[in-house]
Order: sequence, then structure tokens, then C-alpha cells
Amino acid sequence: MNMFLHELKSMRKTAAIWTVSLIALSALFLCMYPSVAADAEEFKKLLANYPPAIRAMLGINIENIASLLGFYSMVFSFITLCGAIQGMNLGISILSRESRERTADFLLVKPVSRKSIISAKLLAALTTIIATNIVFYVTTLLIANAVKTEDYSNKLFFMINLTLFFLEIIFMAIGMVVSVFFKKLKSVLPISLGVVFGFYMVGALISTGKSDDVARYISPFKYFDITYIIKNAGYEVSYLVTAAVIVIAAIIASYIIYIRKDIHAVS
Repeated sequence: MNMFLHELKSMRKTAAIWTVSLIALSALFLCMYPSVAADAEEFKKLLANYPPAIRAMLGINIENIASLLGFYSMVFSFITLCGAIQGMNLGISILSRESRERTADFLLVKPVSRKSIISAKLLAALTTIIATNIVFYVTTLLIANAVKTEDYSNKLFFMINLTLFFLEIIFMAIGMVVSVFFKKLKSVLPISLGVVFGFYMVGALISTGKSDDVARYISPFKYFDITYIIKNAGYEVSYLVTAAVIVIAAIIASYIIYIRKDIHAVS
């Protein structure tokens, strides 16, 4: 428990910065909505001039763009991009912090198993992500209710925002398994940005294809189609299962490799 609280304390400043950033980004976009709704037809005509491939890449659905949920689904991809970076950062940093901060020897000589160490770190990261998403959702819901021009489904709004949590968990797990393959990792951000932007660009390119159901499995960003969620009030089960498999497999692999690997402090 002491290790969990220590990890949680060490993450609180970064978590606060990410939470504020996500809320600020959401507020910026949502504050644009009243103007879009007021000139909906002109906005639709503007978007219609975009090539279909660009509209698909940006997740633009012209039919629903005038509604709050439709507009939010268009800008939500940028929010999930930032959230994925946060998740990836957490995943990589929790198992590489001791090596980067030269405290690995101090930690590993303590009378505690490596399994307990990784469990405490994982629980702290999960708690941080959950707290971030709760604060983000509550604040964003208040902003959405303040700028709405007509009623919308709170259930669908919650389901859309829940995909942010799913993506953060996926990338946290990926970050964990990536970090255990490095003996010495001096910087987290370059790897996080590289991996996340790589998957994001792959997902954007997949969106431009005509038949992308199978290709969507390549990028976690394509597992949660907001248009599908709004239309069906549910998630696509096959992609949800794939996400769960990735998370479980990555975490199990992280445990196995971390327990067996030689850990050195950075000199």
C-alpha cells in the first residue's frame, strides 16, 4: 500500500496537467458549437467541399454535424489523441522510472517481490487514468449542457467519452510492454509520441480506404467508431474484444519480462 501511495503521489502533478489540458481542449471545441449550430447549413456546405477522403480521415459526418453529439464526434479524435499520449506516457514511465532516476538499486533491494512492485505501479496508473477520466467527463458534461442548443442523449455522450478511457488503457498497456524491452530508457516522451502518432496516422490512412473493417484492427484509434456508437448506442464487439486481448496480453507480457530482466540504473 505504501508503494501504491508513493507511485500515486509521484503521478499527481503530471496527471493534473494532462487533465487540465484535456478539459481545456474539450472546452475550446465545445465553445465553438453554438456558432456552428447557428449557421449549420453554411457549415455543412463548407464541409461538403472537402474531399471524401479528408472527411473520413477527420471523422466528419455531414448529416449529424449540426447536432452536439455529431459535432463532438468530429473533434473528439483530437482529444483521444492527447489521452492516448497520456496513457502511453504512464505505461512507459511506471516501469522505467527507477532506471531513469537512478533509484533501481534502492527499490529492488527492498524486501518486496518484483510482482508486488509492478502490481503497485499498475494500480497507481489505473487509478490515475480513472481519476483523469472522471474529472474530464464531469467537467465536459457541464460544458456541453451549457452550450447545447437542443437536448441530446446523455447515454450516448457518456459512451463517446468512455472510449477515451478505453484508449488510455490500451496505450498504457502497450507502453508497459514497450518499456520492459529497454534496458536503459532515458526519455519517455519521444517514444510515446512516436508510437501514438504512428498508430494515429495509420488509423487516419485506414479511414480513407473503401473496405477497412479488417484493416481497422491495426490501429486502436479505429476500434471505436463514434458514428457507429451514435447510430447503434453500442460498441462493435469484435473490436472491443480485440482491445481487451491486447491489454491483457501486454500486461501479462510486462509481468513476465519485468520479473526476469536485469535492471540497471542509468549511469
